[in-house]
Amino acid sequence: MSTAVKDRPVSASPLSGGAPARRAVVRWAWRLFRREWRQQLTVIGLLIVAVTAAVGAIAFAANGPSSPSAEFGTANHLVIVSGSVSRQAAAVAAARTRFGRIEVIDHAKAAIPGTVNTIDVRAQRPGGLYSSPMLRLDGGHYPAAGQVAVTSGVAAIYRLHIGSVWHEGGRALRVVGIVENPGNLQDQFALVAPGQLGRADQVTVLFDAAARQLRSAGMPAGAQLQTRPAYNPGFPPAAVLVFDTIALLFIGLIAVAGFTVLAQRRLRALGMLQAVGATDRHVRLVLLANGAVVGIIAAVTGAAAALIGWAALVPRLETIVQHRIVTFSLPWWEVATAIVLAVVTAVAASWWPARAAARVPVVAALSGRPASPKQGRRPAALGGALVVIGLAGIALSHQGKTAPLIIVGLILTAVGVLLLGPLAIGALAVVGRRAPLAIRLALRDLARYRARSGAALAAISLVTGIVAAIAISAAAAAHNEGLDGAGWTNLPANQLMVYLSPGGSTLPEILPQLSASRAHHLEGLVSDFAAELHSRDIVPLEAAESAGSPVMQVNQTSGLPTATLATPVTGPDGKPAMEAIGPLYVATPALLRFYGVGVAAIRPGTDIATSRSPLTHWQIIDFGSLPARCQATSTPCHASQARNSRPNSPDLGSPTIQMLGLPKYASAPNTLLTAHAMTVLGMHPVLAAWLIQTPKALTAAQVTHADHWAAANGLTVETTSHSAQVGLQSVSDWAIAVGVLAVLAVLAMTVGLIRSETAGDLRVLAATGASGGTRRLLTGATAGALALLGAVLGTAAAYLGIIAWNRGLHSLTAVPAAKLAMLLVGLPLLALAAAWLLAGREPPTLARQSLD
Repeated sequence: MSTAVKDRPVSASPLSGGAPARRAVVRWAWRLFRREWRQQLTVIGLLIVAVTAAVGAIAFAANGPSSPSAEFGTANHLVIVSGSVSRQAAAVAAARTRFGRIEVIDHAKAAIPGTVNTIDVRAQRPGGLYSSPMLRLDGGHYPAAGQVAVTSGVAAIYRLHIGSVWHEGGRALRVVGIVENPGNLQDQFALVAPGQLGRADQVTVLFDAAARQLRSAGMPAGAQLQTRPAYNPGFPPAAVLVFDTIALLFIGLIAVAGFTVLAQRRLRALGMLQAVGATDRHVRLVLLANGAVVGIIAAVTGAAAALIGWAALVPRLETIVQHRIVTFSLPWWEVATAIVLAVVTAVAASWWPARAAARVPVVAALSGRPASPKQGRRPAALGGALVVIGLAGIALSHQGKTAPLIIVGLILTAVGVLLLGPLAIGALAVVGRRAPLAIRLALRDLARYRARSGAALAAISLVTGIVAAIAISAAAAAHNEGLDGAGWTNLPANQLMVYLSPGGSTLPEILPQLSASRAHHLEGLVSDFAAELHSRDIVPLEAAESAGSPVMQVNQTSGLPTATLATPVTGPDGKPAMEAIGPLYVATPALLRFYGVGVAAIRPGTDIATSRSPLTHWQIIDFGSLPARCQATSTPCHASQARNSRPNSPDLGSPTIQMLGLPKYASAPNTLLTAHAMTVLGMHPVLAAWLIQTPKALTAAQVTHADHWAAANGLTVETTSHSAQVGLQSVSDWAIAVGVLAVLAVLAMTVGLIRSETAGDLRVLAATGASGGTRRLLTGATAGALALLGAVLGTAAAYLGIIAWNRGLHSLTAVPAAKLAMLLVGLPLLALAAAWLLAGREPPTLARQSLD
């Protein structure tokens, strides 16, 4: 009997090793990551920043916008009724009959001493049927009869606190509480108990009603119906998606450069892996697994940091968005999507370097030498086609209304710029052939390592393109400043007007009589007040007054009449009347100089210089020439009566008007009476107001201080009516600062990677006697060349993108020359200088060749 050992059956596993081989490759990739994680900190850090920013943007988008509950409460409709008490009562009774359950809130206006503004005094029931979300108690208790509760802003204006007495409308009300509107912290009001208001200026009726009820029920006369708008929490989807797309594009481009260098460093190890039988799929899996690990670590860390930061910033954010926020009321599916997209971005960024590394022959990989650069004609042609298609997608998106088109357009444009980058790098190397040695070497290395420098160039182009687009848009908006979606705004955030007239800009035709000593005293007061605001820009504003004009009485205000600009309208009684445009100031040299307009810019024979249009039917009204019966009333008479009262007066109804580049704010001095008109009308200038411009936007405390100062000195001030107004130029400046820092960070990583790959060349230079200055210039030229190319490509893409976004050249109304010069000239010089300063010390790795 004999025995024998039976052979093991042949395995039917695939030739590639199957799942065991993939697990082994993934474990090897994890070991490589643990050994070289420091070299990937830049990519991990950028991905963490991207995830943090994306999650933070999602949180802000979900909680930043105000809810209609600030105005409607839980009701779906409201009716505002003004007019007489009988009309208000009739409207409330009709609403109760037609809609059943209603809630009524009474409103009255209270004057603020020293300013043209007023506050709202409202009678509202705490915990009302519909208005419960509109009222919150922050301190004390709700008011009863003879008591009042005020918001913190009203308390600051009147210098009130719990326990003090507020004298308003001839009544003495005891302050017993501090209240707020949680949905709108800018809503400044005083709260009294229902029935304690007296006569209401208007009433608000809240109710729920179906559409068919509204169609069948007509509104009472003088009633204004408002329907609760559809509320979609957060910004428009296109805005959030575009933000995420831009952030991930930027990080993805940087990650491509980082993973390309990582693949080059591991080239010998990957070649050895191929030599022992690994397939191309295994080589790609090494880098893809590394990208997945980087993405997971960055996504989890970034999301945790964003949520912690969001919880810490909510109290501060509430003061910015001016409404209360529930901290963790977030769209969690969007947060999860942002985390998944970060991982996908890291894996996608590692795919192209993995593909390139897998195609390197085994012998070339074992040698460790990078592949020779390929000609970029075909990729450049493809890049140009992608840019054209991307711009077409942006144009067809109708300014972001079609979200998929704008996202696809941005992605294709960025990919097109990425493919055009190597061609631009090669062209720059050709142009710099006659440059000094260090610059030629720098440009040659950029062309030689164009795989990673091209990705970095695309990232720089993306950042500079965003910054340039913001600067161009801000310049265009500043060119047409003063207009918003609701019409004219009154003043910029860093300007205020100080009026002699108690009516401010509402009564420009009536000015108080001032003695020379009183005028000099007021000028000193205004100068001292401007100094408190750190302002050196004080412009006296003058109105036009007729010699020997009688003192007029208008709206309980007596003073000297001045000229104004008005147009014929139909009065409330159906009779002809005149509507004034606002203040009409004299075009003094000081005022023209303040706005950068020369006196010679006004054509001879011009009567009115303005930035308002059209003014074809407006007429100059000299109130000093009106008949006595017109002066005795507050209703203006027709301009023909002013002309007939003076036999030698000119044709005031047809002034010669010239358009000038003056500011387009409603209360700004943008309608000026010229010296020619003053001479023809026989009028002389008289001090009317002062314009003060501060270095920064006025704060709420400064505005309150201005109100108190004006009331104490018998003056009136006016500031911007939009407390949330943000200076476009400030936004542009911040964008440039952040963009420059981002570009410098990208350059620091890219230049460091390229210089580490050319360590052998630096050893040769050092051995042949190259000085430290040469090495500095070599590094500086690399950074400067990348910054210059990125700025040129980014600015060109920004202009093309804005033209496509607005579907025409009409949006390019102004060129921000200084800011574009900062990008095109200042940024390359700054990058060159920073790299030159930081590249002087010879690294120790130059002393010996590193071994794998």
